[in-house]
Amino acid sequence: MGDIAKGVLGGGWALVVGWVLPAALNLAVFFFAVAPSLRRTAAVERVWPSSTSQTTLLLLCTAVLFGIVLNALQTPLYRILEGYLLWPRGAYDRGCRRQRARKEQIADLIAHPEGRTSVQRALLREQLARYPADDDQLAPTRLGNAIRRFEEYGHNRFRLDTQVLWNELSSAAPTQARRQVETARTSVDFFIALLYGHGVVAALALLALTSAEAERPLLIVTAVALCALTPLWYRSAVYSTDEWAAAVRAMVNLGRKPLADALGLILPQQLAEERSMWQLVTRMSRRPYQDAADTAFAPYRAAPPDSHCPSHPPAPGPQM
Repeated sequence: MGDIAKGVLGGGWALVVGWVLPAALNLAVFFFAVAPSLRRTAAVERVWPSSTSQTTLLLLCTAVLFGIVLNALQTPLYRILEGYLLWPRGAYDRGCRRQRARKEQIADLIAHPEGRTSVQRALLREQLARYPADDDQLAPTRLGNAIRRFEEYGHNRFRLDTQVLWNELSSAAPTQARRQVETARTSVDFFIALLYGHGVVAALALLALTSAEAERPLLIVTAVALCALTPLWYRSAVYSTDEWAAAVRAMVNLGRKPLADALGLILPQQLAEERSMWQLVTRMSRRPYQDAADTAFAPYRAAPPDSHCPSHPPAPGPQM
């Protein structure tokens, strides 16, 4: 049944599960726990639905609207949690130092595994894998590092900058690889949307305490419960990036050759030569065109089809 639903929704599956569903859950909490305390105010009373069916329709339409808005705002929403947006310089630097120290601590525990079981050592390696390989790429938050690790994977291994060439890579990669990336990201989107929604509903619950008719015990319990769940959703988002990272890694590994073919290039057999080629492609995508690019790409271009065979069939030899 799930596969049928995915086939019907197509590309909208990620939107529904990743953004609309958590928006609906947060709205349900608001309608049942917070809205009753605000219903008696004149402003809310005018727009409050008069029947259960109207309430359900309002909840559904509002969830879809909020889900679409959250999906459109996903880049800044992610960047705030990654530590790139709205972070003061001092907080950013402190976060990076803290994450660097945590990475070094995990690496030290792995280097000295005395007294730990194989499962504990595997869990430590799993935690270390959520950091980028290059320390210069460290972000100030756990989510930022968990995402940065696969953002820099292509460049670290092959000098293929997936941040610059993402659209080209996703267009050329196998369909199954693209679907895996989309499905894996949906799980992270779900927890991110749930996290932000909990914060908004908790703030509204605290604001509703100022109402004269407020149900204070219910509002306080709601706000405390939502605030307590927020770190859980953040941690779940971090853990969910594991599948996302594996999907992106697979798309880079499997999509390099189709991408090279689509660009009219031959993928070199030697890794060092391949790294040089992708570095040229990345530079070509970032910088204005220069005539020197034609010479630089010459070793990686396929030879013309008629360069190794004569244009006319050879004349027949003497008849015996």
